[in-house]
Amino acid sequence: MFILIFEQLVKMFFIMLLAFLCYRVKIVNQEGNRSVSNLLLMVVNPCVILTVYQTEYDPQLVRGLLLAFAAAAVSHVLAIVVSTLLIRSGGHPDYSIERFSAIYSNCGFIGIPLIGSVLGDNGIFYLTAYIVMFNLFSWTHGIILMEKKFSVKGLKEGLLSPMFIATLAAVILFFLQIRIPGVLVDAMDYVADMNTPLAMMVAGFSVAQSDLWKMLRRARLYFVSVIKLLIIPILMIPFLMLMRLPQDVSISMLIATACPAATSGTMFAIRYRQNYTYASEIFAFSTVLSMVTIPLVVMTAERLL
Repeated sequence: MFILIFEQLVKMFFIMLLAFLCYRVKIVNQEGNRSVSNLLLMVVNPCVILTVYQTEYDPQLVRGLLLAFAAAAVSHVLAIVVSTLLIRSGGHPDYSIERFSAIYSNCGFIGIPLIGSVLGDNGIFYLTAYIVMFNLFSWTHGIILMEKKFSVKGLKEGLLSPMFIATLAAVILFFLQIRIPGVLVDAMDYVADMNTPLAMMVAGFSVAQSDLWKMLRRARLYFVSVIKLLIIPILMIPFLMLMRLPQDVSISMLIATACPAATSGTMFAIRYRQNYTYASEIFAFSTVLSMVTIPLVVMTAERLL
């Protein structure tokens, strides 16, 4: 599995590199980046989720999904505890951004194409549990972290996000065994196939907007990235072992945990008037490093799980 993940990440890296060059030579601008991001978030990712759930009811799949929900909750709680202990409130003026970036993964943009390529539709099926937990935690705890208070409005926005609604609709259709017409599913499959290239292009556009030389000299970025990409995923492995999950569920949850910092960190930083430039730097830096760290984490897990 290590080789599969490494090969997929190399392919994804080259797409990201192409997007990086497109932005730097001004084929794409910031407005184009925003449009592609919105298309991915509001159309492509929901199509991926809806098509994955158009499958026959299987008690094993349902059991795996419930276990995935439990593992995803454990992952987020573990990340909150670790980030709170290691990233002190008095240690850096932007500690809230650092904690948010260390806790919340880019499980949609990076997780869906990576897990889909390695584990297929079953992996994405289980990943939806992580995405649901991501939305619940980020729009509750994440907002408290950024705004220093709980916001009902923020929770409402999270529950009405396209990914959350698509996941809820997909689960209902799955349990009721309601089939979307074949022609429509085929069309949605074509749209879903755009997920990997568009996701990596969004990542490449974001990296292109950052000052790479400045990032490489900023020690704090290494500190936050190590927490996000190595410490939290490695600490998650013993919990997965104790839960005795099926291997595909364990690997899906581990990859989701090991993904780089979430793009929503920058969005939340803008919304709540935090240092959004620093948030985007953490996202860009951790995305580049994840090309190396994700295979290392999975290789470690394969020997233990």
